[in-house]
Amino acid sequence: MKNVILGSVLAVAAVTSLSANAANFDVCTGAALAKDGAQVTGATDGTTFVRTSFTPKCSANVFLVGDDVSPTVYRVGAASQKGKTRFNGSTIGGAVAPVSTSDPKCAAAACTQGDAQSAAGEAPSS
Repeated sequence: MKNVILGSVLAVAAVTSLSANAANFDVCTGAALAKDGAQVTGATDGTTFVRTSFTPKCSANVFLVGDDVSPTVYRVGAASQKGKTRFNGSTIGGAVAPVSTSDPKCAAAACTQGDAQSAAGEAPSS
């Protein structure tokens, strides 16, 4: 029984440390015109989910945040300056969809980069 409890504590500690080390990365910043986003940098040594660096195309007024949580998990959050709903998704499964909380709406009348960041933080990571 002690081994089961100890194993559970260690597993929770490992997942918590992975989540604490992860940081949201602003890919698209809501520019009024469509343009290139910030480069997403990959690592070929297997330390991150993204293996090949790329520069995404951003639609106008879109906020997009990426979060390279671990070698097996990548999650995203998005919102639009002209919309009122936050979206998220991850490699854990499923597709990008409205945030599945009781209130997927943005904090203010128009969405901000912070809404995309909070949506990414609410996407599954384990």
